[in-house]
Amino acid sequence: MSAYFHLKPSGTQYMFNLKGGNGEVVLTSERYTTKQSAEGGIASVKVNSPHDARYDRRTNSGGSPYFVLKAGNGEIIGTSEAYSSTTARDSGIAWVKAHAPTAPTRE
Repeated sequence: MSAYFHLKPSGTQYMFNLKGGNGEVVLTSERYTTKQSAEGGIASVKVNSPHDARYDRRTNSGGSPYFVLKAGNGEIIGTSEAYSSTTARDSGIAWVKAHAPTAPTRE
């Protein structure tokens, strides 16, 4: 099984996760007010994920590296899980670049 977007309701809103073939969450979206908006967020990830300039490499308050993926307008469209090292984070970014553009959506 390869990468896929898991689109799901979150209360009265919608969100998605980009998951690896092992089911592990690699990227989590913000919440959207409609399913259609969440589907637009997935489309935005597919378009923006191949571009390195769209990734903001960060460190959380606990010192763990993570990244955010931004749209062309600078809005965050996905946030990664925390990684154990900057090397692991950078591998996560490379994985998203390679797999997100063609990942199917599942509900």
